[in-house]
Amino acid sequence: MSVSASSITGLDVLRAASDGLVETPPAAALLGWKAISLEPGHVRVRYTARAEFSNPQGAIQGGFLAAMLDDAMGPALFTLLAAEDFAPTIEMKVSFLRPARPGPLIAEGRVVHQTRSLAFLEGTLATEDGDLIATPTATARIIPAAADKRP
Repeated sequence: MSVSASSITGLDVLRAASDGLVETPPAAALLGWKAISLEPGHVRVRYTARAEFSNPQGAIQGGFLAAMLDDAMGPALFTLLAAEDFAPTIEMKVSFLRPARPGPLIAEGRVVHQTRSLAFLEGTLATEDGDLIATPTATARIIPAAADKRP
């Protein structure tokens, strides 16, 4: 039995990336993306907050933390889509609760609600000890692969 490209899901792609069978996207690689768990509508990921991500006070700059959160919530949605579909974030809000220092950080992303064209997402970013660093919410627009090829 052969598998057609259209039957490959985003979850399949993420699992292949986690297993090293396909290349991790450059932004995820820069952030140190390592999957802890990948389930439909929910992902848990470990990032490496490098010293180069720090501001002058030694805390990880908020833009890097937001990127980690976006890179957890987006894949949570991708687990529910076909591999060819595209779902850019169209809005995101992050509440920063405490500074993060260089080292491992754990992000979770969840799909709260999904329609044909939109998804509402939430997540958390914490230290390995469970100290909450930031909480985000986001909205993503779902663009099916067929729609992406229209003139």
